[in-house]
Amino acid sequence: MSALVMVDYWRQLDLFSPEKFGDKEVHIIGVGATGSYVALLLAKMGVTNLHLWDFDEVEAHNLPNQVFRLKDVGRAKVEALAEIIEEATGTRPTTHNEAVTGSTPLKGIVFLLVDSMNVRRDIWEGSLKFKLPVELVVETRMAIDNGRVYAIRPCTPGDVKLWEGTLYSDEEAEESPCTSRSIGPTVAFIASVAAWKLIKFANEEEFQRELILSARPSIIIGS
Repeated sequence: MSALVMVDYWRQLDLFSPEKFGDKEVHIIGVGATGSYVALLLAKMGVTNLHLWDFDEVEAHNLPNQVFRLKDVGRAKVEALAEIIEEATGTRPTTHNEAVTGSTPLKGIVFLLVDSMNVRRDIWEGSLKFKLPVELVVETRMAIDNGRVYAIRPCTPGDVKLWEGTLYSDEEAEESPCTSRSIGPTVAFIASVAAWKLIKFANEEEFQRELILSARPSIIIGS
């Protein structure tokens, strides 16, 4: 019988300590492209109280830009991702194979990573805005080679005003061609920046509320 192997975090402890972060709840709403990468990154950093929310199943076209495997096609995304994370870290997230609505109770840190802008707004208005149990909301938007990352304290009026000023409807959203919507390197880029928002928040460091990112050409603009 082989000895039990535990994840060793010592190389990152000056930057992010899982012990100090503790069992704070982290909710990832939407575990597709960005969400699946964010979940795996956070789990490998030592975040253990992860909650995965999604009602979708893995499809073949998800494989190039999401962390899922060939054998996951046809499975619930949250269950497949929980298995991947457990195999990588020894810790299994809590799964919610359902949609989040404006009446879903949330707390801690929330990654709002759904596809629809209308759904974002509904969740924000009902479950996040001025909700004291929610400490931080991280939201991302992505095109084929660029994106935006927002980090908002939902009980801070200035943050609320900034983020709500960026919202638009699904009808106003630009619809890219099916073959020009998402590629793995851009997903990983956006997800990594989103994960850094949690690191800075956990360390009580100042962080930018809005980051505009481009891979082609390479540009980062913050505010």
